[in-house]
Amino acid sequence: MISTHPIDSLHQSGQHSTIKDPAGNISHDPRQGQQQFGSGRDCQIRNLDALEPNNRIKSEAGQTEVWDENNEQLQCAGVAVVRYTIEPRGLLLPSFTNAPSIAYVVQGRGIQGTLIPGCPETYQSFQEFERGQGREQEQREQFQDQHQKIQHYREGDVLALPAGVAKWCYNDGDRPLVIVALLDTSNDANQLDQNPRRFYLAGNPEEEHQQKGRQQGRQGQQGRRGQQESAGNNIFSGFEVRLLAEAFGVSTETARKLQNPKDDRGNIIRVEGGLQVIRPPRSREEQEREQEREQERQRERERQGRGGRGNGLEETLCSMRFRENIGDPSRADVYTPQAGRISSLNSQNLPILRLLQLSAERGVLYRNAIKAPHYNLNAHSVVYVTKGQAQVQIVDDNGESVFDGELSEGQLLVEPQNFAVIKQAGNEGFEWIAFKTNDNAMRAPLAGRTSVMRALPVEVIRHAYQISQEEARRLKFNREETAVFAPSSRSERRAYA
Repeated sequence: MISTHPIDSLHQSGQHSTIKDPAGNISHDPRQGQQQFGSGRDCQIRNLDALEPNNRIKSEAGQTEVWDENNEQLQCAGVAVVRYTIEPRGLLLPSFTNAPSIAYVVQGRGIQGTLIPGCPETYQSFQEFERGQGREQEQREQFQDQHQKIQHYREGDVLALPAGVAKWCYNDGDRPLVIVALLDTSNDANQLDQNPRRFYLAGNPEEEHQQKGRQQGRQGQQGRRGQQESAGNNIFSGFEVRLLAEAFGVSTETARKLQNPKDDRGNIIRVEGGLQVIRPPRSREEQEREQEREQERQRERERQGRGGRGNGLEETLCSMRFRENIGDPSRADVYTPQAGRISSLNSQNLPILRLLQLSAERGVLYRNAIKAPHYNLNAHSVVYVTKGQAQVQIVDDNGESVFDGELSEGQLLVEPQNFAVIKQAGNEGFEWIAFKTNDNAMRAPLAGRTSVMRALPVEVIRHAYQISQEEARRLKFNREETAVFAPSSRSERRAYA
């Protein structure tokens, strides 16, 4: 029996989404018509390792840490992973990537602006001023600024973003903001090679990803520039200053500042005095978030009533939500008081994930609790540990162990599709976020009430394992939990020994 979130069954594998951009162009499922996971990839994994970042880049107001995208297990999953630590009043400069991304807020709070070409600038500010004297005195409004919507986010939020859509982030809290993000470089929305690429709109940031074959090409480009002034490292840096000034209608001095070759602040800069932008208070923003959820649920009900086909008008990127919180314990899909909880996020409760073909899972195991042995039916699972540690074992199709070790806070591990996995929390518990390479990822438990074992007839179990009928019944029925198991008395005694 396959265990899914209750709403997983609403999404049939044969259905493909169509999303309209602001111009009315239709985008189809980016993986439609092709092998979904690691097409053409060599996933002959014989050994897995708990991974830590191998590239750390310090900035004026934070740090960027990148996992080696050339690692065998990340190559198999077709993903790249990066972690940002943004200090209070730190601004992560505007940028976009060549692949869809999904991120999780591990700690802190902040605001994010998502820049979607063609969408209206719905946040506006005006300043009243008086004009004239005496009776002729009148009130007028003077335009100050307008921009696209800004969203608050907090610990436990998942942030989704299509390929090529730019965003910026700012820490408006009083402690460091930590975000871990996955780029799905194997997604068909990435029309370049499999190298993760981040395109900055400002600053002179150091390259995050050590890409194969790029250094020689970059040196050749610098040679062709000849006598030109050394350029920076954002997308405006390679343009001729005169053309850039004419395109924006500004002076050449201002255009040269866009390129900013001498900026040494990095990709996370400090905003002295705080960032002054138009945004609603957090309490009002939370109310708007709930209204958006209800409107989306209503649109989904209407879409299902039409046989699952949307008319496209209510599915533009401009009106879509890019964020959902799965860290709140009250949101748990699976909960066992003595063991822990699991919360799932897929395209049914965050529709933008249907376009990205990604999903997420947030898990919490209490002291010595076990996540049921299982395998991921239709996705790779990229697990990042947010707290604690666990003993993890992963077994391949030959019945051989490819990982048997401890996974600790800040480490990363890929669970390949269909490989069997079991986790047991340590004495301090275990918490994680898992990014999955399918918008409707499903897991198949091997033990418990909704498991493969429970679905088998007792006679099949008895003959398959050469055991007695009573042993077969115990094997099938002893565990009544679904996904998280309370520790046995033996495990508790071992923990205290």
